[in-house]
Parts: sequence; C-alpha cells; structure tokens
Amino acid sequence: MPAGATTARLCQAADVTAARKTLAVSTDPAQGSRHPGTKEGEMQYQAGASTVSTAGIEMVVNPDAPPISKPEFTRATEIFFERCAGCHGVLRKGATGKPLTPDITRAKGTQYLEALINYGSPAGMPNWGSSGQLTKEEVNIMARFLQHDPPTPPEFGMKEMRDSWKVIVPVAERPTKKMHDRNIDNFFAVTLRDSGEVALIDGDTKETVATLKTGYAVHISRMSDSGRYCYTIGRDAKIDLIDLWMNPPAIVAEIKVGLEARSVETSKYKGYEDKYAIAGAYWPPQFVIMDGPTMEPLKIVSTRGMTVDTQEYHPEPRVAAIVASHEHPEFIVNVKETGRILLVDYSDIENLQITTLNAARFLHDGGWDSTHRYFMTAANQSNKIAVVDSKERKMVSLVDAQKIPHPGRGANFVHPEFGPVWVTSALGSEEITLVGTDPTGHPQQAWKAVQVLKGQGGGSLFVKTHPKSNHLYVDTPLNPDPKISQSVAVFDTQNLAQGYKVLPIAEWAELGPGPKRVVQPEYNAAGDEVWFSVWSGSKEESALVVIDDKTLKLKKVIKGPGMITPTGKFNVHNTVKDVY
Repeated sequence: MPAGATTARLCQAADVTAARKTLAVSTDPAQGSRHPGTKEGEMQYQAGASTVSTAGIEMVVNPDAPPISKPEFTRATEIFFERCAGCHGVLRKGATGKPLTPDITRAKGTQYLEALINYGSPAGMPNWGSSGQLTKEEVNIMARFLQHDPPTPPEFGMKEMRDSWKVIVPVAERPTKKMHDRNIDNFFAVTLRDSGEVALIDGDTKETVATLKTGYAVHISRMSDSGRYCYTIGRDAKIDLIDLWMNPPAIVAEIKVGLEARSVETSKYKGYEDKYAIAGAYWPPQFVIMDGPTMEPLKIVSTRGMTVDTQEYHPEPRVAAIVASHEHPEFIVNVKETGRILLVDYSDIENLQITTLNAARFLHDGGWDSTHRYFMTAANQSNKIAVVDSKERKMVSLVDAQKIPHPGRGANFVHPEFGPVWVTSALGSEEITLVGTDPTGHPQQAWKAVQVLKGQGGGSLFVKTHPKSNHLYVDTPLNPDPKISQSVAVFDTQNLAQGYKVLPIAEWAELGPGPKRVVQPEYNAAGDEVWFSVWSGSKEESALVVIDDKTLKLKKVIKGPGMITPTGKFNVHNTVKDVY
C-alpha cells in the first residue's frame, strides 16, 4: 500500500476514534447534555426537520463516490430532509450546522461518516445511530449518500403560487360588519401543531370559537392592522387567511409560497393598513408580497446572495423573522444565513426598493422595543442582538448576548436602575440578557447588555411581559430536566435581585403521561392573565393553562380531545399592537 494511503487510513482511524468519544456524557448539571459543550436544548432546536418533499427530486450520482442504488438514494434523501436539513441546509452548504458538500465528505470517507452519524459530535450533531433513530443499514446509506452531489429540490415560483392560490370567499361576499358579539380583540389563535389546525379561543369566555384546518405545524399567526384578518403560516409554506368577522370565523383564502416556510406579516404603516401581506420561505430562499385581503401573489424576491462576513455566495439563505415598520411603508426582513436585514419599501410594488443592512449571520427571531422604533433581533449562532433604527433606516449596534439567544419577540419593561430594557433568553444557557433601549434618557446604557439574570436553565424559547405587569416569564421547554421543562420562571421586574419563582404549570394542568413541555407565555388583551401551552405528544393529553398575573395562581385549564399538541398562541390585541 502506498505510504500516502497508509497515512490517510491512519488519520481516518484517528478521526473515527475521536467521533466515538462523543459518547461521553457531559457533567453540566443544568443541561444534562449528552454532547460535550453542546446543551441539550440547543441540539434539539438545531435538529429541526425540513418539510421539503422528495417528490420530483432527481437522483444525482457521482462516479467518484461509493455506489448507491435508486431506492437507497430516495430513502437517504427522505432521511436528510427529515433529520439533517434543518441544521445543514437543503443543499448541504451549511446553516447552523457545518457544510456537508462532497469535497468535504469524500475526503472523510464512508467509515468516518458512519461513525459520525452513529455517535454524533461534540459540536452538537445528534447520535442518530446509537440512539436507535437510524438503523445500521440507514447509517451506512447516509454515509454513502453524503458523498454524492446533493440533489436540488424544485423551485417554487409565480406559476406554482398561482396554481395553489384559492379565494374561497371573495371580498365582495364577505361580511361588511362583525357577525357576532364576541370580543375579537381578546381572541387567541392557538397552533395545534400535529393535527395541522389552529384553534380560535375567546379569551373572555375561554370557549373555542372555531378549529380550522391549516398548514402543517403552523409556526406563527399574524393579525392584520384592523384586527379583522388572521394569517397563519405552516412549516409546509401554506398560508391560510381567516376572517374573524364571520360567524363562526372561517378561512377565506389560501396559498402556498414555497416548500418550507416560517414567517408572515401584514402592512401597518398609515395609509397601507391591511393592504399587503408578506411571507418568507426557507425553500426556495425568497419572499413574496401579496395583496392583503385576497393573498394574490404580486412580487417574488430571491434572497440568495453574499454572506455579511466573508462575502461568499450562499445559495440557501432562509427568510426568518419579518416585522412591519411603524415609521415607513416597509417590511423588515431577516435573511438568516447571509446575516443581512432587508428594508423592503412596499409603497411602489412595481418598482420595489430594498435597502440592505449588514448585521450578523444566522438571524432568527426578534421584535420591537417599547417605542416601536428599534427592531431588536437575534443572530442566534453569532450570539448577537442586532439593533435596527427603523426611523433612520440604519443599523445601530450589535450587542453581545448569551449562547444562542432566542427571544421570540422579546420582552420590554422599565428597569428600576437602567430604564427601558428589552429582554432575551437563550437556548444554550440559563442566562437572560437585558439590553438598554433608551438612547435619550439613559444614553450610557443604550444598546448594551446592562444586566444578565440567571434563570432555571437553558432550552428557553420565549420570554414575555406586558406594560401593565411587573412580571417577566421565562419558559424552558427544551431543557432535558422534566422539572424545568414542565415549569416556568417568573421574575419581579421591580425587584430582580430576589431571583425567580417557579410555577408548576404542567402539574396544574393535571394531565396523563407525556413530556408536558410548557411553552410560550402569552398575555390576554387586558394584561391581567397569562396563557401557557402544555405540549405533549400527538397521542397524549395536552392543555392550555391560564394564570392570574397578579396572584400567580391558576385560573383555568383548557383541555379536551381537540387540544392536540398546542404550541404558539397569539392574542389579537397584543399581536396587532406589538405589545410584548
């Protein structure tokens, strides 16, 4: 055997041994990580599946890669989209996970890749084989598949969007006034993740007004500026438009904007209320501006382009959070992998003007400061909070945050010492970062992390407070400790030094077996109740738990056969007015 080949084999064997060492269990008591250096919540979050279908994808075989049959290629493509694309990207160019392009994978070889897939890695890749989620044969198929050129899913353009677009109830046939006497302002749109539905619940009476079939795993619901329409977008990129004036509320239009998506928003600037909607896709990487009342697609814009740091071309920069500016007729669009924030001027759709701001890579979620002037958004894998001045239309700052900030839309309150602050929790740390947001009254604290609180643990997805409340709620649904994932931490915003109280939300729900993860606190319109989802499996009992914000006591448990895996909840008033 040539000396070079012997050296390569020895190096490969060393790599395999290193990969196997990832079976070691972390001693981190807060997280129980089974991958050294990677928190369990972080790993679960990164390993989210893609909803891109394998239908229509052609087999691409490279003669320099190990042989693979057509059935094996098809199965490997399914596994990759289901388990790997959320981290590594549909095209394997890398996203929150490392790139898996053939130039890299062929150099590693089948044996190394088998060990990596089987045992995982210290960087956070799950141990798909040793955990029993992939068989030995599937691990081998994946190791060979990754050495071939990645198949490209089909594009999804104007023709496909128009083919999917349906106006079920034309605008002329919709009610001219509200057809019921319920308080729409206090409706909650509740995602029933695994049943592919959204439940509309009357926050005053706690009654379910309607349960509507929507896209798979609705990610968010957004309300039009008038509060009449509710837009839901599923991870399968299907948008449903719900007319809340109807009795009962019903879906009046629908469209698919791609093969996988997460974000939708509507225009809020004066003179453009309810006029436009926008949706961003993960695949293809693009956004589309639509007519608000009908969702007719008007303009598609690709987000493919150069990264903000190395200025290298990225073929798959996914669209994450989108918010509607209150200062200009603009949508503010996060482009995840390139780290760029787009200010999309919708005042002239035919001559669309887009201003590009340089932030940091892996932009994800975020929301407004209390004045609705500054957009605060997490670049999660960069551990930064980007601050955009929507009035001056420019970047203000990049603030250091704790590992993998994940604020949802964040939380705003007036700190006794530092004045107005905006808050984010984190997936990879128990630390909660408070950022000063008052450049006029507290210039020394503005756009700085003024305080870091210690919460229950990592694995947090959302923080929440309300202008009428002195409480800050922090969930931890992805923490591996059931005591932590089934409860929430509550801080007194006017006495942060006393630490947090723990509310046993899942225990109060009195459910049967199941993970019972507690996720996403959401206030009612009055700001005196907080709603939590207790999220179990699709075949297990779940619930919504309502507590009194003043007393922190249980008020109501909403459960039953129709309450299937509730996750996100969006109050109409708070969503329209950007109250958080």
